[in-house]
Amino acid sequence: MSEPRFVSPEASTSEQSIEESLRPRRLVEYIGQDRVKESLTIAIRAARERNEPLDHLLFYGPPGLGKTTLAGIIAAEMGVNFRITSGPAIERPGDLVSILTNLRPGDVLFIDEIHRLNRLVEEVLYPAMEDFAVDLVIGKGPAARSVRLSLPRFTLVGATTRLALLTSPLRDRFGATYRLDFYDLPALCAIVQRAARILQVPITQEGAEEIARRGRGTPRIAIRLLKRVRDYAQVMGDGCIDADLARTALDRMAIDAYGLDDIDRLILRTLVQKFDGGPVGIQTLAAATSEEADTIETVYEPYLLQLGFLQRTPRGRVATRRAYEHLGVPYPADRAVVQGTLEGFVEVPVNDG
Repeated sequence: MSEPRFVSPEASTSEQSIEESLRPRRLVEYIGQDRVKESLTIAIRAARERNEPLDHLLFYGPPGLGKTTLAGIIAAEMGVNFRITSGPAIERPGDLVSILTNLRPGDVLFIDEIHRLNRLVEEVLYPAMEDFAVDLVIGKGPAARSVRLSLPRFTLVGATTRLALLTSPLRDRFGATYRLDFYDLPALCAIVQRAARILQVPITQEGAEEIARRGRGTPRIAIRLLKRVRDYAQVMGDGCIDADLARTALDRMAIDAYGLDDIDRLILRTLVQKFDGGPVGIQTLAAATSEEADTIETVYEPYLLQLGFLQRTPRGRVATRRAYEHLGVPYPADRAVVQGTLEGFVEVPVNDG
């Protein structure tokens, strides 16, 4: 098992890497997700006034939206230590017991990809979350006996990209569940400008907007694009990022105006050219694009769905008219149209008359 990282709230900024410095440390520095931020502000203030740890919290949503950052902010706002681990890293129940018994009162334990916890490990987590205790079996055979160890009151913050894969008993033990949504353009633009100031990169408002527009509504991606455009500005320009330079740099990286990269376009082209726009099953689509089905579902599909380029139907994935237009492919006049209804997606033939 990989060792969980331990971060003290008193750690100085000078000891942090550039990557860490790009993460906001307080809620007032956190941009976007206003509904979640407002709820957390109230919960943190109430817990501090009562001198109690926060309830266990669960964050879910696509990767790169700030779940880990929010967990770190919660620890900083509460003035407690922050411990980080992940579901796949906790292989045995004893690994989790070791982490839990080393917590201090009020500590925040963050488990990323919590839906990937081993079921035996998850069983240990139930009494820890509910009763702040763990049950250990000492000895073997007839001499075995059960011992309950008390734990300090702590806050578990779970994060997942696949909420549906969480078991009901685990999900129900969280005091609050928050969904993180894709960021709108103004929020993402503000994030790019903040990152540029930390990286000491001159950038215009228009340059920041161009990067944000292609950032797929995701801070992690937008900041990554900023770093690549910074490199281009340093080598091919005067170091300052304006709209024209950002557009040229991103075009060279094959990031189009919607933020789609080669894999996004490959998925759409495969649907349109090989399967006549669908419907096609996710496993077939994965095999045709040489990508993992889980990667398509988790990384690429959410943004394509948000753009309206893709639809999910009971029979599989379908490319929309907007996807055809974006690829520059004529939309077949006699093609069936997939319409969304309150009950789900229903395939309705086009009336040529």
